[in-house]
Amino acid sequence: MATPVFEEFDPANDCDCPGCAHWRSVLPYSRAVRHLVARRAVIVAAAASAALGAGHVAPALAAPQVPPGPGVSAGSEVATPQGHRAPLHGRGGPPVEPAGDVKAPRTTRADIITRAKKWIDAKVPYSMEAYWSDGYRQDCSGYVSMAWGLPGNEWTGTLGKFGERVTKDELQPGDILLFHNPQNPERGSHVVIFGGWKDYTHTSYLAYEQRPPQARRKETPYAYWHQSNRYVPYRYKGLKEDPPAGPDKPANPPGLAAPYPGDAYFGPGANNKYVTQLGQMLVARGAGQYYARGPGPRWSDADRRATGAFQLAQGWNGAEVRGLPGPQTWDLLVSGKGKDIAPVDAQDPQVPSSHGVPGYPGRAMFRPGASNPYVTQLGEQLVKKGFDKYYTADPGPDWDEEDRRNVEDFQRSQGWRGGAADGVPGPETWRRLFS
Repeated sequence: MATPVFEEFDPANDCDCPGCAHWRSVLPYSRAVRHLVARRAVIVAAAASAALGAGHVAPALAAPQVPPGPGVSAGSEVATPQGHRAPLHGRGGPPVEPAGDVKAPRTTRADIITRAKKWIDAKVPYSMEAYWSDGYRQDCSGYVSMAWGLPGNEWTGTLGKFGERVTKDELQPGDILLFHNPQNPERGSHVVIFGGWKDYTHTSYLAYEQRPPQARRKETPYAYWHQSNRYVPYRYKGLKEDPPAGPDKPANPPGLAAPYPGDAYFGPGANNKYVTQLGQMLVARGAGQYYARGPGPRWSDADRRATGAFQLAQGWNGAEVRGLPGPQTWDLLVSGKGKDIAPVDAQDPQVPSSHGVPGYPGRAMFRPGASNPYVTQLGEQLVKKGFDKYYTADPGPDWDEEDRRNVEDFQRSQGWRGGAADGVPGPETWRRLFS
């Protein structure tokens, strides 16, 4: 995957004034393209020329000193490409608390991701100076301040105070990856919101971030595209978990639809309570046939197939049947609306796909302890093909060692060895067996 071009600043030029430092960090994303000090110098020089007459040149002006915002002590902050600590809505807002007074309002992971998605859906443009309608500055640290629900706009130098360090393996949606360069904050400092691993290898994740030209959600290599070894994982201190479900408090009380937690909680690599909740709701709607061991917190192919079956039961097709729950799928499940999945005996596993081969049901159908009509279908086809020497009785619905060894025998007849002949039918084994 090609590394995207991303700089929070332009290369340094000969001028080190605050005005040039600012515009180097903004350009080319700002409409303003004039040197801040130079623009003021031209205005003052013009006035001086009018007063003194032609031939007089106004002296060079010192860079303007911008006073700190309310509640921010002078000299307490370092110039940074994501702006200073500031109150909501900027200087006109209420004073921010001193940097040492950390107040972390309580929030949930689901709320963090929901807020993060709002800016992405609204395509909020990147800016170090502008403030969005919710009062948060439109840069990377303002974005995290908004998602975490902080009382003001923080920056990469203070966001860490609102969190606690965690390890890579402990990362969960709503945590952040923070890179702050204290020696030179304008060089590379950045922060992103962790949205969940893309797969089991944990080499890439879904990043929610505010960067030029606008807020985005993108698959990102861990920890980031550049300066990867300098990003530190943090977990918000004010995080609260939803009350656990139990016999006295069901996951979805009658008449109360639990809000959709967000797509970051589902898919390869996901491991959280919402995956368990999804599986439990699917089983209640007729998807028990897809689970050999019951729903759990780690996303699996069984979850994908069960979700897809529920979506098919609603009469959806094409892109609507992704095997991943969206807001509409979730709402139907939690509200008890929509159509249930047809019982397994009402389904015909013999129905061929468009290419004449019965659709491959997935590896979950052939795990230890599995019992379903696909095992019987497989066994009968093995008998037809002459790969039945390990059967001591007619094939049945219970997956056992006899099935596995006969499948392995078939796989070896295809010239496969090692892990390719493990005795568990995959899509290619299934296709060749039924061709």
